[in-house]
Amino acid sequence: MKRILLLGTGGTIACKRTDKGLKPVITSDEILSYVPDSRSYCEIHSIQLMNIDSTNIQPCHWLAVEKAIEENYGQYDGFVITHGTDTMAYTAAALSYLIQHSPKPIIITGAQKPIDMENTDARTNLADSLLFASCPGAHDVNLVFDGKVIAGTRGKKEWTKSYHAFSSINFPYVAIIQDGQIIFYLDDKDRDKKPVCFYRQMDGDVGLMKLIPSMDASLLDYMAGHYDAVIIESFGVGGLPSYQDGDYHGAIARWTGLGKTVIMTTQVTNEGSDMSVYEVGRSIKQEFGLLEAYDMTLEAVVTKIMWILGQTKDPVRIRRMFYETVNRDILWKWSEN
Repeated sequence: MKRILLLGTGGTIACKRTDKGLKPVITSDEILSYVPDSRSYCEIHSIQLMNIDSTNIQPCHWLAVEKAIEENYGQYDGFVITHGTDTMAYTAAALSYLIQHSPKPIIITGAQKPIDMENTDARTNLADSLLFASCPGAHDVNLVFDGKVIAGTRGKKEWTKSYHAFSSINFPYVAIIQDGQIIFYLDDKDRDKKPVCFYRQMDGDVGLMKLIPSMDASLLDYMAGHYDAVIIESFGVGGLPSYQDGDYHGAIARWTGLGKTVIMTTQVTNEGSDMSVYEVGRSIKQEFGLLEAYDMTLEAVVTKIMWILGQTKDPVRIRRMFYETVNRDILWKWSEN
């Protein structure tokens, strides 16, 4: 029988109603009491790491989860993390970078309604997660929600209230779970089985700038004094405005002149960026060598650069690490030549 460790972090799944709204107070042991049948196929232990609303999640919390998994890695066959849905995709991506090549499954799940409510998705999501964590073919970090298994770097919350809250962006589902049966969509028999690697540092000084028509480029100069990297969410396939007498051009020049990282991505959820298409994208990328996110999710881009900057500030290493595929995060292949 597989040994599974449940790590409680809070979120809606652990909430109870209060005068001020839903608040996470239900413990991980109490959560397990709602899925007694799961103990028929796995031995489950639990640790209450924290009990917070996921809106309050920060990199220090991701590192706390990583530490708990690393310290208990040899004692368990799989891990399930209960988490709030609002930042679940960020946490799934962050753990994908902090714990790489794991032959053991690390599952993140939660719910749109508290587990003690009559009509809740929590019990099904938790039972599915424990089942998948006990499956011999499961590995690495995945998000399990509404019967879908999503690679940790590909999840995105697209519905605020519905039970089918998460989608897999620009990548197929790893598997689906239906009536207690796991159906794998991806065959990983030939995957590169490297030893598990744990990382213990991240740099949270990463800013995000979402472009809107008429936005002043001076915001980039302000951000340069506060962040080590900036992610620019541009329009369509990607580019920067050429109005304001080239102010964006100058701002990017100052950023790169400081040796800081600039990453271009798109506000469009599906299909990714391609800055080679239009002059507004191609010219600035060629001149400054900006990093481009291509088909990556925003959550993956944010947490990947936080992870990379926690390991190095060298621009050459940053570029190489950014384009190395980790847990299915990017399809585009980069060459140094």
